[in-house]
Amino acid sequence: MSNELLFQELGLDNQDLKKMLYDMILIRKFEETLKQLYQQGKIHGTMHLCIGQEATAVGACFPLNNEDKITSTHRGHGHSIAKGTDVNKMVAELLGKVTGHCKGKGGSMHIADMKVGNLGANGIVAAGLPLGVGAALTSKMKELGYVVLCFFGDGATNEGAFHESLNLASIWKLPIIFFCENNLYGMSGSIKEMTNIESIAVRGSSYGIPSETINGNNILEVIKATQDAVERAKQGKGPTLIEAETYRWEGHSRSDARKYRTREEEKEWKKAKDPIEAFKEILVSNNVINENEFIELNEKAQNQMKEAVEYAENSDDPSLDTLMTDIYA
Repeated sequence: MSNELLFQELGLDNQDLKKMLYDMILIRKFEETLKQLYQQGKIHGTMHLCIGQEATAVGACFPLNNEDKITSTHRGHGHSIAKGTDVNKMVAELLGKVTGHCKGKGGSMHIADMKVGNLGANGIVAAGLPLGVGAALTSKMKELGYVVLCFFGDGATNEGAFHESLNLASIWKLPIIFFCENNLYGMSGSIKEMTNIESIAVRGSSYGIPSETINGNNILEVIKATQDAVERAKQGKGPTLIEAETYRWEGHSRSDARKYRTREEEKEWKKAKDPIEAFKEILVSNNVINENEFIELNEKAQNQMKEAVEYAENSDDPSLDTLMTDIYA
């Protein structure tokens, strides 16, 4: 289906469209800001940036309501922002401040915000899938009516937790959407070297789960696929697997030299397949925004990030007497 037909079929109002574009811009500004803070020595450890994958986060979260849940990954900043998690507290968490979502103890890979249905990022590959299945089972058994959207990457599909989760969700007809962000590369190699199948989506059909592969850099395709999956789940028809093909502009983490792919390939994705530019062009062609408004959205997002950094830097460090609190063992 063409972008024009998709645009008409979705019938989104201008306010929603502008909000989604702004969220995509904010995610990119957030990641770019973190990169700068890391280089300045203000963030310790490592980070996994999602620059280039903004459409999957915003498009997948848009059809969800506040009660619907998500589980996230080590590359989860975009998911958190798209679900409505407070940006000020996110930066504070990354700077290890007490005002962070996890009081400065979780860091980049463990941001959670139960108030908006963000069940949390996870530093273990594929670990979010069984957690999502558990949340979906709770929704079904207690008749709570919410849907769970479980984000994971292509690397997770070779883990046992992926296959166990799909099998259980299928036989129990759980209200869950398995959303694979296939960015073509794991930590150190191409998905083609790791998996001997045409597409990850075929693995869903093996478990009797409706599955499809979409262009993850086209937010309209992401919204349509996710809307259909949400409707299916809320009708009691069980899970859906969506494989969204996308691309991360940065390395796997801050220590990744990206020797497994060419700089020419990276330039091509940035030039021709930028999800923000693609969405902007759709909105401009449909008279939703103009060039000046796009510039204003960028400035607004940049200012929001400046305020978030100020909030974090003016926050207190956790005190030593809280060292043993908020832990299980």
